[in-house]
Amino acid sequence: MRSVRRQLTSDRGTESATATGDERSTAVECTHDTQTYGEPMQRGFGLPISGSWATPPSIVEIAQAAERHGYASLWTFQRLLFPADDPIPMPYRSVHDPIVVAAYAAAVTQTARLGIAIANMPYYSPILLAKMYTSLDAVSGGRFDAGLGLGWNADEFAAVGTPMDRRGARAEEFIRCLRAIWTDDPVEFHGEFYDVPRSYVDPKPVQRPHPPLLLGGGAESALRRIARLADGWIASSRFPAEQVPAAVETLRSEATAAGRDPDAIRIVIRGSVKVRDTDEGAPPLTGTIEKIRRDIDAYAEAGASEFFVDLNFDDQIGNPDADPAQSMRRAHEALEAFAPNA
Repeated sequence: MRSVRRQLTSDRGTESATATGDERSTAVECTHDTQTYGEPMQRGFGLPISGSWATPPSIVEIAQAAERHGYASLWTFQRLLFPADDPIPMPYRSVHDPIVVAAYAAAVTQTARLGIAIANMPYYSPILLAKMYTSLDAVSGGRFDAGLGLGWNADEFAAVGTPMDRRGARAEEFIRCLRAIWTDDPVEFHGEFYDVPRSYVDPKPVQRPHPPLLLGGGAESALRRIARLADGWIASSRFPAEQVPAAVETLRSEATAAGRDPDAIRIVIRGSVKVRDTDEGAPPLTGTIEKIRRDIDAYAEAGASEFFVDLNFDDQIGNPDADPAQSMRRAHEALEAFAPNA
């Protein structure tokens, strides 16, 4: 198992940054383990962030319970709005900010990594997100995984004033700018979409040269981009286990072609788990606990390095009209049933 620092510095080559001067007083050796290809699949758990169960006491309760059960990571996701005229699934109806919730959970946990799955790059400037993610890395003691996405909701793009066109090109430049902000001192970046005047941007992240960058997406072009630019892939919430091997092969072959270590690419699966009383007609990750355990095992066999159980996408839990006490009861049952050593 590799530490985050060892993985990033070995795979980044000349992009690795060494702490100098005043930075030596704040930089720490990061020893938090992350899973890489070919190792046993780690388990994580989605924090309450959507619906009636997403309250401050519940976030603390679930975060601490997940650590006690041995979960390796805790995750949040982003949704800015719920279109009034073209409704999307109810778990998107009422969603907290993913960075704030992750920071809140960091303060009440000790070992679990904190992941954002994901924050959409077009909704930020690189300098703003770099500052926010650096602070989250600091308050978590270097336990942060930086999830990034391109966005898909046209109403959200309209609300933030960003065009939806050329999202791929914008994303690639965003990542280059983000990495420059974190590793160059001073930084100066001038691109087609983003500019940073020659500046000192401090503090730097705890993790060197920066927190692991995990990108969402499932299209062939997205997988190729991930293999070239990121430290791992976060699959969409309904990505089938039977399609994981082909995606892994694309990631590994593209990483090799780019001169990167394919074994270092993390394969993270968001499992939209829905526990029910019957398996009849149930899709993957829906049904009885026994069936869902088999479904989770299928992702491990398919090549996933990490899998996190996310109850927020169950409309009986991640819904503003759901009974929060019932949601918490079911969450504790799921925490125990799907724990790493269950």
